This record gives sequence, C-alpha cells and structure tokens, in this order.
Amino acid sequence: MTASSPDSFEELELGDALLDSLTSEGLEVPTALQATAIPVIRRGNNVLLAAGPGSGVAAAWALPLLARVAPPETPSASPRILVVTHGAERADQLAESLGRLAAGAGHGAASLEGAWALPERQSVLTGMLSSVVAAARAGTLDLSAVEALVVDEAAVLEKTQGLAGLETLLEYVPKDAQRVVTALPLTDGVRSFVDRHLRRAVQIPSDAGAPSDAPRRGTLHFRIVSEPREDGAREVVREAFAADARHVLVFCRNDDRAADVADDLTLHGFTAGTPGDPSVPVWVAVDALEAREAARGTEGLIVVSCDVPPDVDTLDRRHGIADGGTVVLLHRELAHLREMARRAGYALEPSPPPAPSLPDSIRTLHEELSAAIATQDVAAYLVALEPLFARHDPAEVAAAAVALLRRKQPAPTHRLDSGAGAPSEALAWSTRFLG
Repeated sequence: MTASSPDSFEELELGDALLDSLTSEGLEVPTALQATAIPVIRRGNNVLLAAGPGSGVAAAWALPLLARVAPPETPSASPRILVVTHGAERADQLAESLGRLAAGAGHGAASLEGAWALPERQSVLTGMLSSVVAAARAGTLDLSAVEALVVDEAAVLEKTQGLAGLETLLEYVPKDAQRVVTALPLTDGVRSFVDRHLRRAVQIPSDAGAPSDAPRRGTLHFRIVSEPREDGAREVVREAFAADARHVLVFCRNDDRAADVADDLTLHGFTAGTPGDPSVPVWVAVDALEAREAARGTEGLIVVSCDVPPDVDTLDRRHGIADGGTVVLLHRELAHLREMARRAGYALEPSPPPAPSLPDSIRTLHEELSAAIATQDVAAYLVALEPLFARHDPAEVAAAAVALLRRKQPAPTHRLDSGAGAPSEALAWSTRFLG
C-alpha cells in the first residue's frame, strides 16, 4: 500500500450500510487495488481491472457499483448490476459475497446458477456467460435496465469458453451501461475486446503486464493448498522447523485470520505469539512494518504468508524481512501472485511437500508435471476444474487425469525414465490438455 492510500474504507465514502457490511466481514483497510479503483468506478468510468483473485478485485468493483447504482424503489423486474463469469460455482460464490455486502444497501443479489429464488428479479445478478446469453435470447431475462456490466476473470473466460459470447451479450445490454472487465493476465483477446467495447476505459493498475525493471530480489516459493488454508500454512511451518529454522513469521490479512492461525498452530504444538517474542517459536503478524522492526536482526528466520499478498508493496514488506520465504495460496490466486512477484523482482518457484522415495519412472513423471506447472499457463484450467475439486479431492482428479493419459496414449516407444532428449508422455499430455 502506498503512503497516499486511504487508511480505512470510511475515507472512500461508501456509505454507512456498506461500511457496516465490511466491518461484519472483518474488512477495515482497503487493498492498494481497492483504494485506486473504488473512486474511479464510483464516478461511472469504464474500467479494466488488470488483477485477479488475491488482490481484493471483487470488492474493488462490487463496493463502488453497489454505492453508485441506486436500488429499485419497488421489487425489481430486471437486474441493475449484471456480472458474467466463466463457471457456475464462481457465479454462485460471487452472488453469496455480493448478497452479504448488498443486504444493508437495499440491493438483492442472486445467481442464475444454483438454488436461488427468482434470480432474474434481483437487482444484482451473476451467472455464467452462456446461461445469461441463453436466458436473454429466450426472453426469460430482461437486461434493458442494466446500469453496470461486469465481466469477471475475462482471461479465464477466454481460455475456457472464448469471448464471442460477450459480443452477443452486448446486444441485450444498454449501450450506455458502465462496463468493468477484470482479467489477469491481460491477453491480446481481452485487450481487443476492451479497446472495442469499453469507451475510454481506465486500466488499473496502469503498469500491469508492462515489462518490469525491478531489481532481482531472490526466490519466493509458493504452496497451492485447499481450504482451510491454515492446514497448508501449518505444514509449511512444520517443514521450516524441520529445516532448522529458529523462528517462523506468519503473515495474515487481518486480525481475525491472525487469531485463528495462532490458535491453530498452538493447538498443534507450534506455540505462537507476537513478533520478536523470544519465548515462542512462531510469530504471527498483520502489519509488516511493525513485524519488520520487531524481527530485525533475527537469525534463522523464515517468513510465511498465510494469505497471498494483495499488492507489490505488501509482498516486498513481508518477504523482504528475510530471504524469500513461502506464500500459501489457493489455485485461483496463482496468476495474481505471479504478477506481483514479477513486478517486485522475485523469481517464483513451487514448493511441494517433501516427496517419498519413488521409482525412477514415477519420479520422472513428477518432475515433468512440475515443469509443466511452472511453465504452462495452467491458471485457467485450475479454475475450470474447480467444480470437480468441490466433489473430489484434487489428488483424485490428478490421478484420474494421469490414468486417462496412460489409457489413451499410444504404447510408448521409450521408458518414462529414459535419457535426456526422449519425448515425454506427461508433457505430451500437458501440451494437448493445456493448449
């Protein structure tokens, strides 16, 4: 967060109802993206938010739109704020989040996906792009009163479904409706859509995707986990002490999360306290500047972020205290972390849990899949597979993918553990699947 950023949401003039909703969710200080985007969107500008989950991007557009667009005086016959996204689960999650924020502001939120009563009559509506277009074509969804259209995670939408449906959707949305597009990375297709359909769009942040001249800062590791992420953070802490760390400093996004993480670590035997306390092995913190001062000069310190840093400044303040460290994140936050690390000057490397001793063929398969994770743009496919992760353990999904690979591949003419230069079954599969 820059020095000129607001210290609280109150300074952004969102209104008492939204402020109360934010307080109930434990949100008090805006991220750098939110501090910049909220005033711009509140003024009615078309905006390209070059950001992804982990940056606070959803609140960055939701809060100003809920504050700017007046709720209908009588029960609505059509939505005023329309949000289209790439998947049913994402649409359902957004509707729940929007509903919690909008409840006190007079808006009702619902999704075309999942179990919602009369979603087409709510003032805030989310849905898969294909569902919204189909309902508009069938005449069951009236979009003539839409005042703001949000395209959520456009880069994922482009990769999984293509952007052609957006062209069709615009035929049903008023031409003067405000338009907000979120995307990370900024692909050529997304830029082309924005150039053609978002008149005088403001890009926030303006330097996203630009070449970085940041000096090289070292290596930052990341660990992709499932919720609850406290479990993943605890495992990283255990590994740090196994590697002879003297203290582990764990950063959290707010006080509520910090209290939960400290309780969880202490419950499992890793006694946690405040930074600088020599009597406890784990230090838990929210404010990186205070923690930096308290931890100054500590030998054998490892830094762990239990929540992905929302901006470059936060990442640098946390992980500049010691040599790199590890970020614990959800798979949908990976694109955001990659962009923040690039702009901060950190090389980014995955940090999987320690692997047991394996046969050569299996170890080679693991290495090749790890290489594909590190080099391929897999974020869109992680999001596309998220509904499966809700029904099956991600490990089962990965195992099923490998099983399909082995069943569908022609009989190989080489062993998986053959020498350098031999073709790879794993990489051949990843090329077909990842495009």
